[in-house]
Amino acid sequence: MRKRYGGLALALVLMTAAGSVEAGSWDERVFASHVDFDAVAAAGASALPGLIARGRTLFQSKFTTADGAGRPRATQAIVPTHRRFGVNPAFSRLSGPDSSACVSCHSDPTVGAAADFAANAFVSEGFESAAFDTTDPSFSSERNPPALMGAGLTELLAREMTADLRAERDAGIARARASHQDVEVDLVTKGVRFGSLKAHPDGLVDLDAVDGVDADLIVRPFSRKGVFTSLRQFVINALNAHFGLEASERFGVRWTGSHDFDGSGVPDAAAPGDVSALVAFLATLPPPTVKTGLPPDWRAAATEGETHFEQVGCASCHRTTLPLKSLLFTDPAPYDMAGTLRAGEVRKGIVIDLSKLPFAARLKRDAKGEWLIPLFSDLKRHVVVDAEVSALGNELQAQRFVERDVFRTPQLWGVGSTAPYGHRGDFRMLNEVIVAHGGDARFARDAYLDLTKTQRDTVIAFLRSLVIEAP
Repeated sequence: MRKRYGGLALALVLMTAAGSVEAGSWDERVFASHVDFDAVAAAGASALPGLIARGRTLFQSKFTTADGAGRPRATQAIVPTHRRFGVNPAFSRLSGPDSSACVSCHSDPTVGAAADFAANAFVSEGFESAAFDTTDPSFSSERNPPALMGAGLTELLAREMTADLRAERDAGIARARASHQDVEVDLVTKGVRFGSLKAHPDGLVDLDAVDGVDADLIVRPFSRKGVFTSLRQFVINALNAHFGLEASERFGVRWTGSHDFDGSGVPDAAAPGDVSALVAFLATLPPPTVKTGLPPDWRAAATEGETHFEQVGCASCHRTTLPLKSLLFTDPAPYDMAGTLRAGEVRKGIVIDLSKLPFAARLKRDAKGEWLIPLFSDLKRHVVVDAEVSALGNELQAQRFVERDVFRTPQLWGVGSTAPYGHRGDFRMLNEVIVAHGGDARFARDAYLDLTKTQRDTVIAFLRSLVIEAP
């Protein structure tokens, strides 16, 4: 074994890559061996340090053609889709592959964080896109990489919110059946309202008034538009779109009838355990924090700015905190669909107790004992443009059924470290992106502009105190 990770020798969790031979230390492959998901799950907590360390290594490694990178015969589509003609180039700034390492686009100011405008990626509508070779927004959408810090906490919040919404729906259906009358159900979780639904005595449900979430009531916390349910789904899509690495759980023989769907010459390029290593690394990234050692004038301004942030209505969407009942992160996730490994498809899942990590000691708890996660988001989708304020409406295509001018409320924790701003990274300054808010946020934007210049500056001072700390 050429490397050790954390306190665990990966002899326990690594399996030889299919068709490979033992290589020397100079080998260019990242995947000389794969992580064995079942072995990690069986080992329990003792395997987690090694799994997380392996995930960090994968996140920082540059994948090669010997690893299966490139997808020469396939597109970046979520549904396995062959190219109609020709062979994909090794790299493409448009339909990809557009990078060789995760850290290329998630490293500022530390591994797992964000990136400058130069690292922008182009994404398609999602499901069955062909290769595209244009920046025309009718065919592709340009996105600035978001920070991934605290991603495990974000997913846990979304899971609990989904469970609440679905329980409210099911209870409404039960009441309608018992009463033989229609029942209106308010969909509220963690203080966030997702519209309402009407349950009928026959078990059918009217979903016209559901707001900010899909009809299946799954809160999807990842991507700018909130279309990815879990870190696992996010990782599988990123591996394929950006590196041309196809995870066997989606592109392998079960779903495509092939061990090498993309024609890379490397069968089953990314094993379920490899995906889990990346998930474990991302899930345990510490959340952003508040800048320490502020000069007295900044500290005073930030304190006043937090008050104005609340008063003008910014916190109606950018919720200062959301309560979280449990810090137990399970992989696979509970709400993923076909093409992403699910709990019923494994003998035993991997469990990571985030409460054991150092950052958990910094989290405050409410009177119920629930952890207060300083996310500054409601994890809900909103319309962000209107006829007068439309700067955030540069996209012309829907993505996975989410309309073109609808976006998930971005987390503001760490915003002081993640310039430029906006889903495309169009705005260099916080004031600029605040003024660009229209649609559902128009009232808060207008109230912000009604503040004096000095008061607006204190809001900026507050936001700039929310930072991602590099180790």
